[in-house]
Amino acid sequence: MLVSILWGANPVVIKLGLEDAPPIRLAWMRFLVGGVVIGLWAWATGRFAGLRMERSEWRPLVFLGLLFTLQIGSMNVGTSLTSAAHSAILLNLYAVHTVVLAHFLIPGDRLTLRKLTGVLVAYAGIVLLFVHQIGGGAPTLLGDAIMVVSAFILAERTIYLARAVQRVDPVKLLLSQVLIGTAIFVVVSLVFEPSPTRWTVRLATSIAYQGVLVAGFNFVVNLWLLRRYRPSALAGFFLTQPIFGVLAAALVTGDPLTLDLLLASAAVAVGIGLTSR
Repeated sequence: MLVSILWGANPVVIKLGLEDAPPIRLAWMRFLVGGVVIGLWAWATGRFAGLRMERSEWRPLVFLGLLFTLQIGSMNVGTSLTSAAHSAILLNLYAVHTVVLAHFLIPGDRLTLRKLTGVLVAYAGIVLLFVHQIGGGAPTLLGDAIMVVSAFILAERTIYLARAVQRVDPVKLLLSQVLIGTAIFVVVSLVFEPSPTRWTVRLATSIAYQGVLVAGFNFVVNLWLLRRYRPSALAGFFLTQPIFGVLAAALVTGDPLTLDLLLASAAVAVGIGLTSR
């Protein structure tokens, strides 16, 4: 539940950071801080002792790193183009995507009638949100679409992690994502983001939250959970994420709590709850 609260508020914190830094630059700064936290955790727990990369592990680790980079990049870009509340709802749709993908990719994790009902309820809420956006010609439509893609990539990464963590050391999984993501984002940011960074307390707080709590603490705990539980079982505890995200957006960034926003958030939460059973 603690992980859900921290993740639920993450889109709001990203939105604050985007006030002072472009999306890809904010991503590599978050990766850098998160990598330091993960490295300290691995060193303190003695996990670096005897750590070596097997030849058979290179391909899955590189694939995971690229998948992670694509997901974080699309999340930051999408959040920069939409509201914090929309970002929170659409990103947390990944829990429903995870249940659908698990049906096809994880043996024994079947899509039952109850789960299918939950999937349809959650997707109906998102359709409602998009219909309102299209009808009103809202400027956040592109950002919303990118967030849907980011959520799907996040679901795929969750499934891939759930399988990889059974045979690959968590430290390798975490550090490969950090190293690959940081390297790619630094290059992309240097080429495509000429705007300067404003070094403010707000930016420092955003980077610390994303790097220490989300990229560090949450990722370590999430891998620990994935080694012990099926992704669809964990999804039930994540049903509060869109609600926490919308409330945080209303309190911190002043996003209005419109009827379609509340209905979409409730639909996603109910969908996650049904799919977890």
